[in-house]
Amino acid sequence: MSFFISDALAQGEPAAAAGDPFMALLPLVLFAVIFYFLLIRPQAKRQKEHRKMVEALAKGDEIITMGGMAARITDIGENFVQAEVADGVQVKIRRAAVESVLPKGTLKEL
Repeated sequence: MSFFISDALAQGEPAAAAGDPFMALLPLVLFAVIFYFLLIRPQAKRQKEHRKMVEALAKGDEIITMGGMAARITDIGENFVQAEVADGVQVKIRRAAVESVLPKGTLKEL
């Protein structure tokens, strides 16, 4: 009957191979490099472009706010701009809340 059931023989564990420590850290380093080029660098570039655009705002510029409101700048302060959203309707907006500057004459089309 022993030919139906095989004997369980104890086997020794294979010796653990001593790996190169650099090869163990290589996937982590590659992940960090990919993370930098795909996420961190493009975001920093967008922030830099937005900061330059906000610093270049001038009276008379037509803008879109992050809330989607279209307006024309009537007065500029250090942190805020006063913008006219309709004839006689002016609002005060943080400069950082300006999403984009429109080409001149865009608001006349609206």
